[in-house]
Amino acid sequence: MLIELGLGLVVGVILALTGAGGGILAVPLLVFGIGMGVAQAGPIGLLAVGMAAALGAVLGLREGIVRYRAAMLIAASGMLLAPLGLWLAHRLDNRWLSVLFAMILLLVALRTFLQVTRPPAAVPANVHSAHPCKRDGATGRFIWTSSCARALALSGTVAGLLSGLLGVDGGFVMVPALQRYTDLAMRSVVTTSLAVIALVSVTGVVTSAATGGMAWSVAIPFSAGALAGMLGGRIVSARLEGPHLQIGFAAVSAAVAVGMIVKSVL
Repeated sequence: MLIELGLGLVVGVILALTGAGGGILAVPLLVFGIGMGVAQAGPIGLLAVGMAAALGAVLGLREGIVRYRAAMLIAASGMLLAPLGLWLAHRLDNRWLSVLFAMILLLVALRTFLQVTRPPAAVPANVHSAHPCKRDGATGRFIWTSSCARALALSGTVAGLLSGLLGVDGGFVMVPALQRYTDLAMRSVVTTSLAVIALVSVTGVVTSAATGGMAWSVAIPFSAGALAGMLGGRIVSARLEGPHLQIGFAAVSAAVAVGMIVKSVL
């Protein structure tokens, strides 16, 4: 129980600090920490990350920085494909699931590292015109267009499929998608991503619980640790330097990915 609690604590802290990283590390931590398979660890990761993300989203709503209409659209799109991903997860060989997960984790690590180390490009004065989702200057709400709705819905379907298939929260899809398609500030991007994670996770968790695929003896302490980590992570986030944090996350992700590949092929 203490091991599961500690692993969940790590997930919650990373999720609070990045809005994306905790979820994708939840499954590897369960795989290496207590020897679960990817298909068995996925629903537990979704439950823990979903609960921690819901807490972060509620706190963000109180601050008025969550774009909840956008979050609901993205989540609704993701919920359509999450059951398909879960269905596929239980029909694919665990070794191939582990390799696929590791490859995605490597891509996330590489993207994170390049974002931090790449020198900033010159930003044109009219850069916001490239965003399909722009906010009204007076209200701060999105000006809804077909291109905005389409971009957000497509991002949601990708996040939903991966959440069901690999037990990841989709935050590593949502954070860059919101940065690319919207003009939101980073804090709003993170909290809106947390809201999407919480909503999309519901489908995978309910489906898994209904089919008896949830190991509650592991899920309960792991989720409790994630909730505690979310609260603690929000307290210390202002004191940590973003670039160093992101580089550390990229290094840990890459190491975990390599370990998963080695474990799968041996």
